[in-house]
Amino acid sequence: MTPLKVSNLTKTYPGFFLDHISFSLAPGKITGFIGRNGAGKSTTLKSLLNFVHPDSGEITFFGLDFAEQEQTIKSRIGYVAGAFDQYGKKKLKTISAVTAPFYPGWDEAVYRACMQRFHLDENKTPEALSAGMKVKYALTLALSHGAELLILDEPTSGLDPVSREDLLEVFLDLCEEGKTILFSTHITSDLEKCADHILYIQNGKLIADAKIGDFVNSYRLVQFETDLPDAKYAEKLCGVRRAKTGATGLIHTEDAGMIDLPAQPADLETIMVHLEKEGTV
Repeated sequence: MTPLKVSNLTKTYPGFFLDHISFSLAPGKITGFIGRNGAGKSTTLKSLLNFVHPDSGEITFFGLDFAEQEQTIKSRIGYVAGAFDQYGKKKLKTISAVTAPFYPGWDEAVYRACMQRFHLDENKTPEALSAGMKVKYALTLALSHGAELLILDEPTSGLDPVSREDLLEVFLDLCEEGKTILFSTHITSDLEKCADHILYIQNGKLIADAKIGDFVNSYRLVQFETDLPDAKYAEKLCGVRRAKTGATGLIHTEDAGMIDLPAQPADLETIMVHLEKEGTV
């Protein structure tokens, strides 16, 4: 069963329109959600969880309509942000004890196993934890009530490279255990290491919904000796950025053979910064 399906989701703010967003998540996979600040990532995620009320559209989790089955659905999903800042001076065991009664499916054995798995000391307070350990504690709470779908909003933001790698390994382990993950992040290199699929939002529009390998392989990068490429290349380029020497241009892979310059593979971050420069795909 599809963990999450979104159809024609819209939300209007002054100066911004979330434009008929539609996608679905494959079970047991990691789907990356990218886009620059203000593109609509947060509005989409908040709409999924009813933190904001969308103007129109349909959201179903596990085949259940969110508007009709919100309480049941929320018992089956977990939301994890980049830092756990609630109750900063309370001990973890106190926060856990307060949280557990809200979830009929809370499993104390799973909670204890996660605390041990993530090396969490329940006598510590959130403010005494590192950023990475805060994320692991938030994951512990979600897994303890049986969350099947994890919605991660910038979970690796601000972490050092080693801590980020540790969390990515956790996410991969969770997928092997059957969990589904929607992973919103600005750190595109993290997605290349763990994600199966990519959703790319730009100015309120979903401009890419594809396997991450297919998306990355659909573009190539070319190098120019001057800041402004020759006009004969302009119509083929998806975006241009200045480089230390000259400039770089992004081009669709199928068009790379039509220009007389060598083209090389581009990573996800390079693709994104070129597309955002030009605002096209």
